Amino acid sequence: MALIIGFVVGNYLAPQALGRRFFLSSGNKINVILDIVEEEYVDSVNMKEMVEDAIPKLIGELDPHSAYIPADKLQGANEELEGHYGGIGAGFVIQNDTIMFVNIIPGGPSEQAGIEFGDRLLTIAGASYTGRGMSRDSVIATLRGPVGTKVEIGIKKRLSEEVMDFEIVRGEIPDNTVLTGYEVSKGIGVIKIRKFARTTYDEFIQTMARLSAAGCTSFILDLRSNTGGILDIATNMANDFLSKGQLIVYTEGRAMSRTEAIANGSGAFQKDQLVLLMDEISASASEVLAGAIQDNDRGLIIGRRSYGKGLVQKPINLSDGSALRLTIARYYTPSGRCIQRNYVLGKSGDYEQEWIDRFYHGEAFSRDSIKLNESLKFYTSVGRVVYGGGGIMPDVFVPRDTVGVTSYYMNLENEEIFYNYAFKYVDRYRESLKRFKDYESLYEHLLREPIVEGIVSYAETQGIRRKVHLINISYKIIQNQAIAYIVGNMLGNECLYPIVMKQDPVVLKAVETLKKGDATPEAIFTKAQEQQTE
Repeated sequence: MALIIGFVVGNYLAPQALGRRFFLSSGNKINVILDIVEEEYVDSVNMKEMVEDAIPKLIGELDPHSAYIPADKLQGANEELEGHYGGIGAGFVIQNDTIMFVNIIPGGPSEQAGIEFGDRLLTIAGASYTGRGMSRDSVIATLRGPVGTKVEIGIKKRLSEEVMDFEIVRGEIPDNTVLTGYEVSKGIGVIKIRKFARTTYDEFIQTMARLSAAGCTSFILDLRSNTGGILDIATNMANDFLSKGQLIVYTEGRAMSRTEAIANGSGAFQKDQLVLLMDEISASASEVLAGAIQDNDRGLIIGRRSYGKGLVQKPINLSDGSALRLTIARYYTPSGRCIQRNYVLGKSGDYEQEWIDRFYHGEAFSRDSIKLNESLKFYTSVGRVVYGGGGIMPDVFVPRDTVGVTSYYMNLENEEIFYNYAFKYVDRYRESLKRFKDYESLYEHLLREPIVEGIVSYAETQGIRRKVHLINISYKIIQNQAIAYIVGNMLGNECLYPIVMKQDPVVLKAVETLKKGDATPEAIFTKAQEQQTE
């Protein structure tokens, strides 16, 4: 009887054991383990959730920039790179547990429906959106959706107690990546670029054409806090400044042969003087553009050392609507350097900590605090020394500005006092402020108003105690920041940046450099020759 039972049980278990050995031998161990858990674990397990939780940990064992994007996050991640989204065309703030509309896009769905600045949003699709606990992200997710779909909202008009219902058809809303373009000084244009999305190049060309038509022949591209985006957009922009045949960037990976981007000579701005502004957040595509300009000695980089991301990700869509962004190559600047910071597989926490440690070591405040790897020394086209392995080092270092920055000022920033006070101010004085049609005239008017006293008093109502000594130290930057937000609320965010930059030491240094003519290829070559002679 024992022999018979053993024979039967052996025949039943052998195929399963052989099957598992087969799968294990093929390297598909994860599937085998999941099958075992599903068949034999003591309790029932939601396998889908287990897999969703496991995948980010698996991808986390790779480099710091490979990522898994769940299906419910993919649309938002893609919108970041598209330069537009489906929505109602109105920004909002949340004050006193109430959603209030600001920045109504001219001609957009909200304006066409009759929504105005200061209108209060009470319901979305019949659900109440008032009181505590509302998150900005949840409101955005509900208002956005596919173009052409409808959303029902309940509104209380700014000067009325009546609640009105609106049905708004979502439209394609531009997510502008070129935040502003203006003439900062005679013949010098500034362009602030937030990221590199699909629409960025078109926005950039339109802004450059407008500034050129106004007489600008020198340009400042502000790439500070620009974390990158689509590589091809950065190479297209570099092409506009470089001569035919100059290398822009090349990429290479284990399964990807070397691919080069080379200037084709069609660029419209090959003769214009150029400066790029960088900081410790500038990364990826920003660094591609900066590397191309620096290594070809086409212009100067001013600011602080950039982030140091030299890895290229490929989007891979999965059948369930999720996606991978998998690192497939490294990119190299024309001199041959890869500016990727050091990392260890699976140690992304250490990687981010190294970036934070730069601040503790004083890198943002002193060029001498920056340790460069001498074994990663490269040379530009005229022989200037540049370094790989840790970001783009600026040609002209400008330390982080701390003049006027006190604990009181930081409290105003951290508690969003500037943003909220500006909304209240515009909500109260909007009709009288409409007579100002440009940011300069409105700025001059606000300089004569008691803006600092107003914001200090408002801050007191929000629990931030008045500290006269610290307020006096921070007076100018408090005034400038408050006025910038008020102007932005009235005339649009593109008018906010020119005011913020009035006291910006990096912009001021760039203007000084351009006025001297130090950023021309001829001046860069001459200085390089002088340094080599020394």
